[in-house]
Amino acid sequence: MKFCSLCGSLVEIKIPSGDNRPRHVCNACSTIHYQNPKIMVGCIPVWEQKMLLCRRAIEPRYGLWTVPAGFMENGETSQQGAARETQEEACARVEVEGLYTLFNLPHINQVYLLFRSRLLDLDFAAGEESLEVGLFEEHEIPWEKLAFPVIRESLQLYYADRKGGSFPLRGGTIIRTPESSKSYRIMLDSD
Repeated sequence: MKFCSLCGSLVEIKIPSGDNRPRHVCNACSTIHYQNPKIMVGCIPVWEQKMLLCRRAIEPRYGLWTVPAGFMENGETSQQGAARETQEEACARVEVEGLYTLFNLPHINQVYLLFRSRLLDLDFAAGEESLEVGLFEEHEIPWEKLAFPVIRESLQLYYADRKGGSFPLRGGTIIRTPESSKSYRIMLDSD
């Protein structure tokens, strides 16, 4: 950030009075521009024993599979955002059943909230951000072609919990390891 979004003047990075970390501060109007993590919301949409997945038509991770998810918008609840993302990416209507996973991704300043959900019907199709959508049995999931570690971890937990017949709230932190930008360490809250 170089310019203040309120007055257009230059900003500088400094620790404001009463704060404990560097922020973008406007030199002219003294506005502090906070940068906080983005909230990602999405659904794990299920029909009977099958899960609805979307193949991404956008970067990052074009062509890979994921559950419908995206950035939460102002003025909506996390459940509304998850249902909206499912509608936008898969043209699917869902009943949001409950928060299932909450993962911190501090290396990209995101927090993921994924909700268990039930498809209301089989009327779904690829939205603008999807190349295709489909229903998958557990053994059909394209595990090696999933777009993000947070999705892979959430789905693995889902299938393990489904076998046990209980879906407790799961959470943890996914950290990029120093060895590679594509290598991650997952720390579950239960670890």
